[in-house]
Amino acid sequence: MSASGGTRAIVAALGANLAIAASKFVAFAFSGSSSMLAEGVHSLADSGNQFLLLLGGKRAQREATPQHPFGFGRERYIYAFLVSIVLFSIGGMFAIYEGYEKVVHPHELENWYWPVGVLVFAIIAEGFSFRTAIKESNELRGKLSWAQFIRRAKAPELPVVLLEDFGALIGLVLALGGVGLALLTGDGVWDGIGTVCIGVLLVSIALVLAAETKSLLLGEAAGLEDVQKIEAAIVDGDTVTRVIHMRTLHLGPEELLIAAKIAVRHDDTADKVAEAIDAAEARIRAAVPIARVIYLEPDIYSEAEAAKGPDPKATPGGPNPHAAGH
Repeated sequence: MSASGGTRAIVAALGANLAIAASKFVAFAFSGSSSMLAEGVHSLADSGNQFLLLLGGKRAQREATPQHPFGFGRERYIYAFLVSIVLFSIGGMFAIYEGYEKVVHPHELENWYWPVGVLVFAIIAEGFSFRTAIKESNELRGKLSWAQFIRRAKAPELPVVLLEDFGALIGLVLALGGVGLALLTGDGVWDGIGTVCIGVLLVSIALVLAAETKSLLLGEAAGLEDVQKIEAAIVDGDTVTRVIHMRTLHLGPEELLIAAKIAVRHDDTADKVAEAIDAAEARIRAAVPIARVIYLEPDIYSEAEAAKGPDPKATPGGPNPHAAGH
């Protein structure tokens, strides 16, 4: 996933959220609407989230060091995870608390035209931001559904902005509904109910973001299409006859580690095997440009050994042969 596309979507969302946050706080000051206060905090939290995403993208570009030999690509995942925490704690929980207070202690809205006007402006601005995120995402998602794109994307920025903008638009509709019902009925409780609904929505989105970024932090393999390209690129049918087993891992959205045991012919010389490995690495990088770190281990294929399946003691996450009691 291109980092530039994510950056454009982030900048568009940041500009929209800063303008919207300012207008919502002005509307709250004149009307006393808790929906406006919750939405203002929501937009402010979203602005902070966009700063975090931009910071994560900048820090991920640092050069590798001896202590971090695979670089800092995963910083983008860390900052995306922080976004989910901010959205949950500051945006969602504050809105639920503020809505509860308004339900328990309702008061009539003042200067109703402020919140209504600001909500209409916010829907237009958020719609512009959401449109930008959709346009950038459409260039990358191909035939995937939106749910599949959010689930499978290795770069966190666009899915985060998409979910934030989608949640913001739904939240604005909820806020408009709460304010409208409060005006129609003269009962400020509806404003509080709308605020609680906004909080529940934000918490739900934050939990989805947390689950997805947690998976990226733990380490995800390459997509099925890339795996098939890599396997096809490794085998040349001459020296390299098959892939015995292979592991892939995203070191970052645009950095892929590949480790594979490959089968070579038993009578090939070391020079020929080394040349075949170099050629295989070149083919892999041509087929999948984000393949940055490649380790290929030559071996002699044995049907008897293959029939035994993988060794659980040698598999990551399998039994630890050095653990106490083993």
